[in-house]
Amino acid sequence: MEKTLPKYLLVINAGSSSIKFAIYQTDAPLTHLTADATGQIEGIGNQPSLTIKSAEGLVLVDHLLSIDEVPDHAGAIALMLAWLLDYLAEGTLVAVGHRVVHGGQLYSAPVLINATVLAELETLIPLAPLHQPHNLTIIHLLLENMPALPQVACFDTAFHHTQPDVAQRFAIPRCFTDEGVRSYGFHGLSYEYITSVLPKLEPKLSHARIIIAHLGNGASLCAIHNGQSIATTMGFSPLDGLVMGTRCGNIDPGILLYLMDHHKMNAHAVEQLLYYQSGLLGVSGISNDMRTLLASDDPHAQEAIELFIYRINREIGSLVAALGGIDALVFTGGIGEHSAEIRMKVCHQAAWLGIELDDSANAAAAKHISTPNSKLSVWVLPTDENLMIAHHTLKLFL
Repeated sequence: MEKTLPKYLLVINAGSSSIKFAIYQTDAPLTHLTADATGQIEGIGNQPSLTIKSAEGLVLVDHLLSIDEVPDHAGAIALMLAWLLDYLAEGTLVAVGHRVVHGGQLYSAPVLINATVLAELETLIPLAPLHQPHNLTIIHLLLENMPALPQVACFDTAFHHTQPDVAQRFAIPRCFTDEGVRSYGFHGLSYEYITSVLPKLEPKLSHARIIIAHLGNGASLCAIHNGQSIATTMGFSPLDGLVMGTRCGNIDPGILLYLMDHHKMNAHAVEQLLYYQSGLLGVSGISNDMRTLLASDDPHAQEAIELFIYRINREIGSLVAALGGIDALVFTGGIGEHSAEIRMKVCHQAAWLGIELDDSANAAAAKHISTPNSKLSVWVLPTDENLMIAHHTLKLFL
């Protein structure tokens, strides 16, 4: 009997100085996925390192690299592919799925990448100048190295295409709206994953009014009804909405005019300030890491935490209004999944909604953390954007 060779699928999430990837094994009919390994190359162009772990958490590779080995993303991809081809041995890599931050108004679903798609995605770079170029660089590099390998783009904005037009518009002249200046929303792959998992735990929530809090270094909330995005806190860019690790969140545009006029800051300086020097880091002056702030007795750290919680709860109120009520609140993301204290603070401030937190369940990070008497159910669910991308990629081959 002829031996069936294993088939693999690769998921890539490229950032400005890192490439994260996940490997899944799939069966012969391409209908089932099994997590195999995850890895990341960090510090590209600075102090690069390669870390890879098996699905069971066993460290397969943990190397510090020289900048000569990984001077840029091209070097990182070459290193990753060399390891991957050796690791897969006789197996076959059937496809690659990419997290692409922006699909603009063009793409409301994952798409198989070809020359036309790639050209259209290039036109969206002005909408996400800090993210889109890195996503597309990896796609180009793989096309050069493995031109026959199918690649699929999965968009962080796609999930929010179901929002009503009124939720996507800004009150600016229509000519700017027509050229794409509108609210897109992000973290869509995370929200889509949670939306797919929650009804399996509680079937009655499949058509419910839900707010998902994706809290991490990047943070946002999404209002979902009948499994579809109704409104979200991020808008035209990932800067909008909540206080984040180093990003400001919602800000009065008049402040930007003040900075440019009074402090003579140009667009680049304002960009650096809002993306990399603000948020928890800017307010605390200590760190963008919530764990560090929670452990600190510095009053500035406490102010940063209080602002983080306040803005979450103010936006929860806004999204409850957009939904016309609420049936469930879900915490996910690095902070949402791992910080019982932040979940407790959010829920206590949102007690007006009828939330009753089960303190023991919350401390244990149980999936369901509200009491039976709570007017809405509260959940803690780990997100898995990689698996969502892998599923989308696989579906395009069925």
